[in-house]
Amino acid sequence: MASPCIKMACHSTKLPKVLNFSISSSVLPTRDDGQKAHKLTVSRGLVVVCSAMQESSASATVTSKTKEPSKAVEKEAPPAKPKAPAKAPPKPLPELMEQDVIPSLKAIFEAQNDILDVELLFNDNKLEGSFVKNDTPYSFWAFFPDGVLTGPKGFALTSYGNEVSTVEPFLIDEKKITAKHVVFWVEKRLAAQGILPVWKNDE
Repeated sequence: MASPCIKMACHSTKLPKVLNFSISSSVLPTRDDGQKAHKLTVSRGLVVVCSAMQESSASATVTSKTKEPSKAVEKEAPPAKPKAPAKAPPKPLPELMEQDVIPSLKAIFEAQNDILDVELLFNDNKLEGSFVKNDTPYSFWAFFPDGVLTGPKGFALTSYGNEVSTVEPFLIDEKKITAKHVVFWVEKRLAAQGILPVWKNDE
């Protein structure tokens, strides 16, 4: 007796195919081809339709776009500010007196019509000045015993060649002393004695 024929339609991811099998038993094992094993129970004279989901042997390829790391916008560094020129070191006291103090004081004395024989010099940490006003000789001294403007300072004035009797504090109110301060306070001390005019007329 011929074996009954079973038509089996398997639906996979491709077009469905109808397969013809000749069977001699009622139980058919399915072939394991990347699929789970199935047992098909078949009755004679029946058509069994088997739908199997075929697993893809190749895993889905996920295309990921690799993003290029965004380049940080490089900001141009601001141009470096030019360094301020280094401050010139303070002049030594003798140089300061010769270049900045004595010429200014001499100009003040020479501007007075009644002052003659003006002599100014800096020696042994002392600014010495002598002149004649109305036939009266005067001498003054500005003392800098430490040889610097920031140290102790004194002032003395005499006339007619007399010895100095009193040395007064000098430049005690100034925090940062410059050549202009020395000139100003010498002029002020002499003006206090009536030697130089207190008020100067600007021409």
